[in-house]
Amino acid sequence: MLLLIILIPILEIYLLIKIGSQIGAIVTILMIFSTAIIGVYYAKYEGLNTLKSGFSQLSKNRNPTYEVISGAAIAFAALLLIVPGFITDIVGFLLIFPISRKLILNKFSKKFDSKNNTKKNYIEGEFEDIEFNDIEDDQNDNKK
Repeated sequence: MLLLIILIPILEIYLLIKIGSQIGAIVTILMIFSTAIIGVYYAKYEGLNTLKSGFSQLSKNRNPTYEVISGAAIAFAALLLIVPGFITDIVGFLLIFPISRKLILNKFSKKFDSKNNTKKNYIEGEFEDIEFNDIEDDQNDNKK
């Protein structure tokens, strides 16, 4: 994780320099600002669609798990689009578009999916069986 925190800015700076030398500094800066503006606007649009879908799931008495995870992915995508750079913009746009977001989230959900996801009709734990007379004796001792 620490390696990613160091590597991503280095790659972003390298790409900004390379692309800026090919197409010009002004055009590169305009591209960075335009991806941020377009990305945040589209993130807002997709976020509202996800919110509507979540309310629709709730009205049908269904669990809106996908919508909640999708909303978090859209918020993360908007953050990535605000950060200047081309790699973060590509990842951000992949998370904003519904088709690619669904593919990415399915890939991650398979990683965390449990094979033994069967519902049990009991709660595991320990208990101690006490008699009612023991409770009355304790209450009488406390009154004295």
